[in-house]
Amino acid sequence: MDELERIKKLAGIDKPQEDQSMGENLSYVGTQKAQYQRKHNIKPGTDEWFKLWFAQPRLTGENPMPKNK
Repeated sequence: MDELERIKKLAGIDKPQEDQSMGENLSYVGTQKAQYQRKHNIKPGTDEWFKLWFAQPRLTGENPMPKNK
């Protein structure tokens, strides 16, 4: 393994781009969140807004859109 390949592997950029998306199409996810925000009148900067846009359900298991049930 040459030096450039080693650096790429250490930086985590040795894999093709499609492997890094975790199977989500971000435009669909963003559109769903924006529609949810409008429907429930969530204002930017509120706690509910931060939870909606910055929750990590795959990491923490929390539901960023609890009113959809």
